[in-house]
Amino acid sequence: MLNWIIDWSLRNRFLVIVGALLFAGLGVVALRQLDIDAFPDTTPAQVQVNTTAPALSPEETERQITFPIEQALGGIPRLENLRSISKFGLSQVVATFADGTDVYFARQQIAERLSTVELPAGLARPQMGPIATGLGEVFHYVLTSDSGDLTELRTVHDWVVKPALRAVPGVAEVNSWGGYEKQYQVRIDPDRLVKHALTFDQVTEALKANNANVGGGYIPRNGSTLLVHGLGRVGSIEEIGSIPITALDGVPIRVRDVADVEVGHEIRRGAVTYDGKGEAVLGLGFMLMGENSHDVTRRLRVKLDEIRPTLPAGIHADVLYERTDLVDHVIGTVKKNLLEGGLLVIAVLFIFLGNLRAGLIVALAIPLSMLFAFDSMLRFGIAGSLLSLGALDFGLVVDSSVIIVENSVRRLGHDREQGRHRPIIDVVRDAAVEVRRPTMFGELII
Repeated sequence: MLNWIIDWSLRNRFLVIVGALLFAGLGVVALRQLDIDAFPDTTPAQVQVNTTAPALSPEETERQITFPIEQALGGIPRLENLRSISKFGLSQVVATFADGTDVYFARQQIAERLSTVELPAGLARPQMGPIATGLGEVFHYVLTSDSGDLTELRTVHDWVVKPALRAVPGVAEVNSWGGYEKQYQVRIDPDRLVKHALTFDQVTEALKANNANVGGGYIPRNGSTLLVHGLGRVGSIEEIGSIPITALDGVPIRVRDVADVEVGHEIRRGAVTYDGKGEAVLGLGFMLMGENSHDVTRRLRVKLDEIRPTLPAGIHADVLYERTDLVDHVIGTVKKNLLEGGLLVIAVLFIFLGNLRAGLIVALAIPLSMLFAFDSMLRFGIAGSLLSLGALDFGLVVDSSVIIVENSVRRLGHDREQGRHRPIIDVVRDAAVEVRRPTMFGELII
């Protein structure tokens, strides 16, 4: 088989050259489409299930939320293990699946099981985390305010910056850290409730019933239609305080009579300081599993630059970390090492072979092998990274080429010394056949 391949290649040299150029072209195309990252993502397929319960202690959260969810998720196909954590107001269950499991299949199975979980009344339904991995955190930025109003800063981030960045292709989630998450709070005074002979449930029911818009149909009039719409949704502190709870002798008792209505914030679970100048709001951008981190990070940076002019006066957005910088540094190091290593090997080949043409033929094995590797990496889903590219050994790549070409040069010189005039093709064929079998075993061993 090896002899036939060598004979055919020597007889059809033009086709061999065309085939080599074709493979080189495919390699160049693959290189342009190849995912580039600093390091490979070895995270297994995981799905997070998060449930919020603001009024439950860690023990109650474990008993009433975490344990039922773990029970429901048990036995899912390809599930390897479940890990959980129960904190004050938060339950998180992490399901890890076997390697090769499609994450969308895993999420579908979990969604079907979660629909059967029964939680105590008043608790939010469990939610699955973003389709991202532990290495999907590719973009950090911070928002600061000249006025120091952390509530406004968090509101601007959650309602202006975050929705715009989440719309960027390849982004799985944008998280918010720091600041105050704005709330309209009704703080009921028990003494005033007793004074007016009211209960807590009456106040909450009044708030629910008086915070809604209602449609009333339409009225035909002179060929046109007038929509009937009852506007009852509150929009300010004053409107919340004016909601009637009941009436005593024709006098309405309103929310402001039994409670203080004010702007507050959600319970804080962390804070962010920036540059030693006080608190700020931090945003974390996560990319989808399987996306090109270099492209996603670049798109996030471009989108943030577009958002800056639209921010309110006095609010600034600064980038803290972007994976592009790390990727560029790593790839720059790999390029430098590959270029210097390749040039060094080529120089050594010219020196020791003593033949310019032979040195060029052997040196061609380096770019052709790399271009073929790029095409294979693209087809098998292997990203170009420090591990996949930085470990290339050009000495191993050109090992067989050196042996075959050196033997061919030796046999040609030996024939000239003895005055033989055999065709060059025959000499090269005999030289290649002589060493092809042992070099093939050497390649397989390597």
